[in-house]
Amino acid sequence: MAHLRIRPARAPELPAVGALTVAGYDSEGYLLRDDGTRDEGYAAWLGDAAARARDAVLLVAVEREVLLGTVTWCPPGATTREVATLPHQGELRTLAVAPAARGRGVGGALVDRCLEEARSAGLTEVVLSSLPTMVPAHRLYVARGFVRRPELDWRPHPDVPLWVFSRCVGPASVDPAE
Repeated sequence: MAHLRIRPARAPELPAVGALTVAGYDSEGYLLRDDGTRDEGYAAWLGDAAARARDAVLLVAVEREVLLGTVTWCPPGATTREVATLPHQGELRTLAVAPAARGRGVGGALVDRCLEEARSAGLTEVVLSSLPTMVPAHRLYVARGFVRRPELDWRPHPDVPLWVFSRCVGPASVDPAE
């Protein structure tokens, strides 16, 4: 992936970023509820890349300007933060890789960029939420030094359990349990 670049999304590509995010979640069945119906509300939220870009830092992975993946970086002050509740924390959300680009290091590069963003902002911890079924993402997070934080697991809706992962970053070491 010599030509892979991570950069902020540009306004004209926001519809494509939203579509990629939905396609990434859809291709793995992550938008299906337990009863087999599609979660149209969450799909619409994922598809609204413009809203995420207004509130947070919407990053994209591109190779020769072909969109391969995206992640939403939520620094302190971003209203889309869900589990980053402390001032030393940043949060990454909506990591998605185009199905055709999986296995090429795109997701790892996006996570690494979020870790760099945290360090450059002087943050000491990055947190994220993940569905229990997102096993490939869990492997990626653990490979990048994230650990499960079951005491922080939560449910945005009664039928949607989310697992929390965190990783300390930066020069200072802060106990993530504090």
